[in-house]
Amino acid sequence: MLTVKQIRQKFLDFFRERQHKIVPAAPIVNQNDPTLMFINSGMAQFKDFFLGNQTPTAPRIADTQKCLRVSGKHNDLEDVGMDGTHHTMFEMLGNWSFGDYFKEEAIRWSWELLTQEYGLPKDRIYATVFGGDSAENLAGDEEAKALWQRYLPDEQILYGNKKDNFWEMGDVGPCGPCSEIHVDMRTDEERKQVAGRDLVNQDHPKVIEIWNNVFMQFERYWNEDKGGNSALVAFEKSYAGTRDGKAFKQARAQKHTEVTALKELSAKHVDTGMGYERLCMVLEGKTSTYDTGVFRPLIQFIEQATGYNYTGSYERSAKSDIAMRVLADHIRAVVLIIADGQLPSSTGAGYVLRRILRRAVRYYYSFLGRNTPLLYKLLPLVSDMFDGVFDEVKAQETFIANVVKSEEEAFLRTLSMGLRRIEELQIAEGGTLDGQTAFELYDTFGFPVDLTKLIASERGWTLDEQAFEQALSEQKSRSRQDAQKEAGNWVELIPNFTDFQFVGYDELQTLSRVVKYRTVKAKGETQYHIVLDQTPFYPEGGGQVGDKGTLNIGGVNTSIVDTKKENNLILHIAEMLPEDPAAPVRASVNTHAREATAANHTSTHLLHAALRQVLGTHVQQKGSLVCPDYLRFDFSHYQKLSEEELANIETIVNVAIRQNIPLQEERNLPIEQAKERGAMMLFGEKYGETVRLITFDKYYSQELCGGCHVKNTGEIGFFKIIAESSIQAGVRRIEAISGEAAANWVREQSQLVAALREQLKSPADLLKAVADLQEEHKNLQKQVAQLQLLQAEQIKTRLIASAQALAGKPLHYIGAVIDLSDKETIKHLCSELHQSMPSAVVVLGNLDGDKAALTVSMPRELATTHQLNAGKLIKTIAQHIQGGGGGQAFFATAGGKNPDGLQAAIQQAQALLSE
Repeated sequence: MLTVKQIRQKFLDFFRERQHKIVPAAPIVNQNDPTLMFINSGMAQFKDFFLGNQTPTAPRIADTQKCLRVSGKHNDLEDVGMDGTHHTMFEMLGNWSFGDYFKEEAIRWSWELLTQEYGLPKDRIYATVFGGDSAENLAGDEEAKALWQRYLPDEQILYGNKKDNFWEMGDVGPCGPCSEIHVDMRTDEERKQVAGRDLVNQDHPKVIEIWNNVFMQFERYWNEDKGGNSALVAFEKSYAGTRDGKAFKQARAQKHTEVTALKELSAKHVDTGMGYERLCMVLEGKTSTYDTGVFRPLIQFIEQATGYNYTGSYERSAKSDIAMRVLADHIRAVVLIIADGQLPSSTGAGYVLRRILRRAVRYYYSFLGRNTPLLYKLLPLVSDMFDGVFDEVKAQETFIANVVKSEEEAFLRTLSMGLRRIEELQIAEGGTLDGQTAFELYDTFGFPVDLTKLIASERGWTLDEQAFEQALSEQKSRSRQDAQKEAGNWVELIPNFTDFQFVGYDELQTLSRVVKYRTVKAKGETQYHIVLDQTPFYPEGGGQVGDKGTLNIGGVNTSIVDTKKENNLILHIAEMLPEDPAAPVRASVNTHAREATAANHTSTHLLHAALRQVLGTHVQQKGSLVCPDYLRFDFSHYQKLSEEELANIETIVNVAIRQNIPLQEERNLPIEQAKERGAMMLFGEKYGETVRLITFDKYYSQELCGGCHVKNTGEIGFFKIIAESSIQAGVRRIEAISGEAAANWVREQSQLVAALREQLKSPADLLKAVADLQEEHKNLQKQVAQLQLLQAEQIKTRLIASAQALAGKPLHYIGAVIDLSDKETIKHLCSELHQSMPSAVVVLGNLDGDKAALTVSMPRELATTHQLNAGKLIKTIAQHIQGGGGGQAFFATAGGKNPDGLQAAIQQAQALLSE
């Protein structure tokens, strides 16, 4: 039997022998495409080839692509662990033809690979072909059926509907019929009872689809005679029902068909995809992907680590089995996302990563009895599994393990408190978990909402998701991040233009033409996206900010406030659109800002090289920001940098600047040559066949980079590190400045020192003078503290004398406004009062500058015995001082802006305690 690695390799070798170019997988975190956060299909990295925006690197290509389906319309997260085939991350084996071979070869090679190379029984294979669609006047794919009849009897060939057998890239674009391949994995006895053809596409767990051949032979385009995209948008806005329901999807699909039309493509393409995990399941004769060599080693390790036995049960009650499958699945996704450069965060792709990771932690905490980090221990296994196919994992194994472990530790600290909060909820089975509580779990305990939803479903509750979203939207920072953007249709001035050119490495001003433009509404403002046939404007990317400048169109200046990239288009973002967009364009980049940005970008290269010299070659770039004013550089390292290390790094960079090293720029260098030279490559970047190599002395700095740089390092002038910090486990951040900004910083520091000298009467030794002041300040603080304690002792005597018995209770009440301001002294006073009078509840008010402060204190035993709560009490009485606060059951504090309410607060506290 083939190993799982051999199964993958046989696929790649098969198509290599048939003149396919084997290309590396694209990073799983998608780049330059705002419509897709993660790569979720094998064809995603070739999207621009199909759209005609880029020329394919070869007419025949094959690969294995890492895909993630946990967001958007493709979301398998909730099904993971519950059945034997759903996964967050999966590999998609694919072969592609760009205007080369078509249906005959694709079907023949599918048959040969499955039956001759992999040895699948021919009588267990079923093929589906498109059966036609009368609404669009589309005939059935009789060509594909005739080709399959060469290999299969008619009873093993089925017609499928448009939903199953007609593939579309999006609302418009290349599309066409597809032919699925299904395998019947049932026993001979089961097959005698029900024919396999009756179970195809019926969600039977043992009659499954493993491969899909898409034949792109049409292009769908907007039918403007029927209203086109505008009509579809109007329909969506006018739809009265819920947009999540089946009725909306059906109605939208019908409307979409009405307002679009199809035409034959001049060049026809093939796009195929075969699920690697499912293929392994079929070839190993298993009924679950989790029983294959892809997952079995991971589950066995989890068994040993937790002491639980895996039984392979898919009953909802088999919580430990579900948990093991979840862990085995989620760790693969987590590892590949981090390996491609994405770190856990609170927004975007980083938040999706955190959701997956925390979901796994919750499963092993609740169902495998584990309260210490476990996931990171699976790294060596995952690294070995991906060795030779996704080598970025092994290259960063230690770094990834540190990031995962740190995230596990952070969530474990709040997980138990969050689960305890859920246990406290008085909700009957069938009840509803309110959205505000779900938001509290998210905001306070770090529970992703899908985790809360999962826990609620386990208890038979439903989650008020609408109320949760409402609470979330009211959070100011989240609201800003989630600001909606609405983009209008492109207005094309030069239809079907594809020869876009960026000339900004050599020129900062060009004569150009507007190819197309569109209106975009975002955060209440209107912008215009303008695309030129050629441009000197650098679009945001690789950490470098986008250029600013002007477009002079027909004699009218239009300010460009930013430049971004969308797929293969460079978008010039303008605040206004000129009257005549078709007029000639003079595009001019802001020269001063570009030069400062280039200096900072070159500084990041010099800094990267210096870091590796001083700290070691484990240092890898993990993120950067390069703008005109400063630079930010994130890198892998496990401890704070010492002052000596920072000084050494800074010195190395400045030496390189003074050496005035010339830039060596090589464009369109074959990537294999760059690798041979040992060029620095960033994990998570998608490199093409040719690359741009930036060298400042081949023995010092060689990096693949698409950014802008100085011609000689001497142009930078001076480099200065201004901050070093930690942003993540195993990731440090350096902030620095160069050139004019660095010179200004030095001048400001010099002025500050001069002012300090003048303030201190120009001492001979400035450091000693400051140290003397600090020592004097420390001594004065001690004296003040001693005086406060003496004052507190006097106040204590007076307060004990004023204690009042609470009617009907074995308690005393001490309440007063006191002349103390130090919080620690007040806390000490409360402790002294309790020692002298253990039955006393103490409520004290004081002034803290011009603000009011309250303290409620009682012995722990008193709070427990009489069911008193200082935190709840202070929240009530703090209203008198127009403030708020809280604390523990036995000690709480509050602050407010109304000192005149202190006495009323103290009186109310006594009244409440008496009640």
